[in-house]
Amino acid sequence: QRHFPLQWSRGGCCDMPNISSVSEFLLLAFTDTRELQLLHFALFLGIYLAALLGNGLILSAVACDHHLHTPMYFFLLNLALLDLGCISTTLPKAMANALWDTRAISYQGCAAQVFFLVFLVVAEYSLLTIMAYDRYVAICKPLHYGSVLGSRACAQMAAAAWGNGFLNAVLHTANTFSLPLCQGNAVDQFFCEIPHILKLSCSDAYFREVGALVFSVSLLFGCFVFIVLSYVQIFRAVLRMPSSQGQHKAFSTCLPHLALVTLFVSTGMFAYLKSPSISSPILDLVVSFLYSVVPPALNPLIYSMRNQELKDALLLHPQPACWHDRVRS
Repeated sequence: QRHFPLQWSRGGCCDMPNISSVSEFLLLAFTDTRELQLLHFALFLGIYLAALLGNGLILSAVACDHHLHTPMYFFLLNLALLDLGCISTTLPKAMANALWDTRAISYQGCAAQVFFLVFLVVAEYSLLTIMAYDRYVAICKPLHYGSVLGSRACAQMAAAAWGNGFLNAVLHTANTFSLPLCQGNAVDQFFCEIPHILKLSCSDAYFREVGALVFSVSLLFGCFVFIVLSYVQIFRAVLRMPSSQGQHKAFSTCLPHLALVTLFVSTGMFAYLKSPSISSPILDLVVSFLYSVVPPALNPLIYSMRNQELKDALLLHPQPACWHDRVRS
């Protein structure tokens, strides 16, 4: 195993490593067997290429088919962009480590992973909240849909989602990497994740970032409550529809979004709020994989399988139109 030199800063009654002296971190090694490392590389590569292909097809279909220039697909385009960024933050480094039989990630690389992961995950969750509101207006207040979700409103809501992710990323990255490390530099995860970095920090500084995490999660939980209440109203409206065809169309656009939100929220909150007493390397690995890798890879499949308009756009040659056209109401 490769060990990292820690320069010890002297002060007080004891010696402890200072965070500025850590130049590298050790990520979790899935296995020490070379054949299994190559198998992990091939598996991650397949998932990554599938995510790139699926989200790329959605981007091209929505951008080039003017029939899909509606608010729902505008938000779906933003979701595909966030998914591409999210999976590109974690998997390439994991693939490189598996291929080259190393666990090292630089201090700057670890900070970049934390920043972009928080940025993209929070922005995606904010966007999912907006998409729930979009479905609520479309189904429960269809006569007001054009006035409520015009092109400017859609652009402002999407910008708010990205901005929320950026502000949270700045807050948590600065807070996490300002903490002194007292427990070495081995991160028990295949990417740099805040809870595992906090395990390396001093106990008195640990609670500062925990407080910030609880604050952010509380805001995200408020978004979750909003999503649940929106879907309660949506399902009540759908069940009152006289046409079974209308019910099927409404469910086909709502159920994929609801399934994604459920997976995203349950695994993400468990990863960041679980008690240390129930923490284990295997459980942490599975949970982090479910919220950081699975949604970006499955989103294109979920939305294309349940959405006839998107399937038509992907199967047929899209008409050449550019995304600079205004999002129609």
